[in-house]
Amino acid sequence: MCGLAGEFRRDGSRADVAAVERMAATMSDRGPDDSGVWAQGAIALGHRRLKIIDLSAASGQPVADAASGLTGVFNGCIYNYRELRTELQAKGHHFFSSGDSEVVVKAYAEWGSDFVDHLVGMFAVAITERDTGRLVLARDRLGIKPLYLAESPGVVRFASTLPALLAGGGVDTEIDPVALAHYLSFHSIVPPPRTILRGVAKLPPATVRVYEPDGRSHERVYWNPSFTRSPERAGWSAEDWQDALLGSLTTAVRRRMVADVPVGVLLSGGLDSSLVVALLAGEGQRGLSTFSIGFDAVGGREGDEFRYSDLVAKTFDSDHHQIRVPSQDLVPPLEAAVAAMSEPMVSHDCVAFYLLSQEVARHVKVVQSGQGADEILGGYHWYPPLAQVAREEALETYARAFFDRDAAGLARVLDPAWLAAGDPAREFVAAHLAQAGAQTAIDAGLRIDTQIMLTDDPVKRVDNMTMAHGLEARVPFLDHEFVELAATCPPELKLAQGGKGVLKEIGRRVLPHEVIDRPKGYFPVPGLTHLEGKLLDRVRDALSAPEAHRRGLYRTDYVNALLDDPNAELTPLNGNKLWQLGLLEMWLQSHGIG
Repeated sequence: MCGLAGEFRRDGSRADVAAVERMAATMSDRGPDDSGVWAQGAIALGHRRLKIIDLSAASGQPVADAASGLTGVFNGCIYNYRELRTELQAKGHHFFSSGDSEVVVKAYAEWGSDFVDHLVGMFAVAITERDTGRLVLARDRLGIKPLYLAESPGVVRFASTLPALLAGGGVDTEIDPVALAHYLSFHSIVPPPRTILRGVAKLPPATVRVYEPDGRSHERVYWNPSFTRSPERAGWSAEDWQDALLGSLTTAVRRRMVADVPVGVLLSGGLDSSLVVALLAGEGQRGLSTFSIGFDAVGGREGDEFRYSDLVAKTFDSDHHQIRVPSQDLVPPLEAAVAAMSEPMVSHDCVAFYLLSQEVARHVKVVQSGQGADEILGGYHWYPPLAQVAREEALETYARAFFDRDAAGLARVLDPAWLAAGDPAREFVAAHLAQAGAQTAIDAGLRIDTQIMLTDDPVKRVDNMTMAHGLEARVPFLDHEFVELAATCPPELKLAQGGKGVLKEIGRRVLPHEVIDRPKGYFPVPGLTHLEGKLLDRVRDALSAPEAHRRGLYRTDYVNALLDDPNAELTPLNGNKLWQLGLLEMWLQSHGIG
C-alpha cells in the first residue's frame, strides 16, 4: 500500500521531475516509510512506500528492471504474488527482491497488458517501456485502489490522490457541471471517469489504458462479471450456495493475511466484520488484533455497538481494542477528514473512519474490513422493491430510493450558470441498468451498486481515511472471485431474512446468534447526524466564505432557506441536504480551490 505519481510527456520535452517530486511528497501519509523518484526522458515516476511485504530496501520503488527495460510503480497488494513469482521463475525470470511490486513488473514483462488477468488483489499500476516509450496504467477490478489523471496537450500526469495532482500544478480546477449534477443527485457519487473538477479524471476500475509516445491512447475493460444465473449451478440448493460462498469467502480472508507485518480486523460487531474474525479464527489465527470505535450517546441515540463487538472478541479470543471517542468538538476531526478526501464525500462515517484509523495505526499497519457485503449480497433496503418490478421499471424504483434530487430539484439548488443539460445522473443510471448481463431488475441494481456506488462511496471513503494514517485496509468481500460467484447467486437467497439471507445462514454456522439476529447497524456518529452548534456554524462559514460567493454554485434563496431551518430537508437515505452543500464548499476550500 503506497502512493504513486508520474508524468508522461508527449510533446518531445523532458518530464518535469520537480512536479513529480511535489506530487509524491503530498502522499507521505500513504507511504511514510520510504520514497523514490525515477526519470528518463519523457517519463518520470514517483513513489511513497508503506512497508508491508518484503520490508527490505530491495522492494523499494520505482522498480527498474534492466533485463526487460521496464520501470514501474505500484500501489496496493497482490495476494497471489508468491504463486506468480514461482510461475514466472519457471518461465526464466530472475528476481532481486521477495516482494509483490517486482512481481507486478515481471508479470507485465511476461504477459504484456494481459498481466492484470493474473493478479489477485487490489492495485493501481503505472509501467513504462524503455524500448517503445509507451506508458501503461491499470486499476484493479473493483476500483479499491485509486488512480487520478490530469491530461493537457502534450502531457499526462497521474497520481493516487487528486490533491497530489493539484500539487503538481497546471490543473484546470473549474467545477465540472455534469459531475456537480451527479454529486447533488446520485447521493454524492461521481462515476468515472469524471471528478468534481473539470481538469481531473479517474481511471475506471478494471481498466488498462496504454499511452503511446505519438499521442494516441487506447484502453480495454478486462473484467465485467455477469449478474445472471449460471446453467452449471441451476440445480444448487440453498445449502450448496452457502457452502460455495463460505468456501470462497474463507479463501478471500486467508489471502488477505499475506504480509510481513501483523494484520488486524476492524470489528464493528455487525455480521460482516464478525464473520471475517470467525473465519480467520477458523484458519488458525490466534491473538488476532481487533478494533472497535464508539462515540458518546447524543439525544438518546446510542453511539457504540460494543456489546456486539465485545461478544465476538470474547468468542474468538481476539486481542480486542475498544476505542472510545468522548464528547468533543467534532469540527477539528471533520476538518482533518475533509482534507484527507480525494473527492468530496458526505457520509459522516468519514469522521468515524478517520478517528478509528488514527488509533488503529498506532497498533498495526494492515487491517481487514467487512466492507462491501451489503452491495454484493443484497443488504440494503432499496433491493427488495427492485425484486418486485420488471427490468423496465428498475430506473424509477432505484431512483425513488437512492436519488437525492431530480432535474427540477437541481434547478432549485443551482445557479442557472451551473446547470448541466438534461439530467446526467438519471441518464447515467438508466444506461447502466439497461446494459446486457443482468438478468432481472434486482440483478441490475446490485450490479450498479457493485461496480459504481461501492467504488465511489464506501470503498473510496475507507481508502482515504485509512491511508491518511498509513493504514492499509483489505476487503475480503471484494475478492473478485467471491464477487463473481455472488453475482450469479439467486436474488431470493440474498434478500431472504431482511437482506443478506445467504450470509446470515453462513454466519449461523460460526457466530453467536445475537450478532446475526439484530437490527442493521451503521458507524454511529451521533454528533454529525443533526446539524447544530459548532458543526452548523462551520457549514454556515463555508457557504458564506468569499470563495463560495465568487464560485456562485448555489441559488442564494435556497441556501438561506436551508440555513434558517438546517435539518428540514433530508435525502431519501436520511442525509442532510445542507450538509451536502456545505461539505462540497469545505472540500474545495480545504484544497485551495477558490
